[in-house]
Amino acid sequence: MLLTECLRQYVTALPSARTGWLAALRDPVVGHALMLLHASPAESWTVARLARRVAVSRSVLGDRFATVLGQPPMRYLAQWRLQLAAHMLRTTAETVPEIAGRVGYESDAAFSRAFKRGLGEPPASWRSRSRGTAARVI
Repeated sequence: MLLTECLRQYVTALPSARTGWLAALRDPVVGHALMLLHASPAESWTVARLARRVAVSRSVLGDRFATVLGQPPMRYLAQWRLQLAAHMLRTTAETVPEIAGRVGYESDAAFSRAFKRGLGEPPASWRSRSRGTAARVI
């Protein structure tokens, strides 16, 4: 609870010109959009659908994301999905197709291409290497 309160006070005290993830939480538009994306990353999001749910125009949503986070909403979502997938590959026994579906990819082929583009190697290779590294560290 103490950590949560410290983070809350830190975010509140950030200068208005500050950018980054914590500053995004303070922005009512970007903060709400992030909450939706993080709560349902597998949903078939589009900028229009996300903007509608946040009750702003697509251009307002895109501009606010670019200003506060330095990237458009769908790029943020793609990166968030890959982070979730990497965590699941490292910590679960789920198959690559199962993980692909859980993070919002319609096919494991599309997921594998995106994962390799984002993390530099296919999901199965990344899983083997990350688990081997974790075992050596412990």
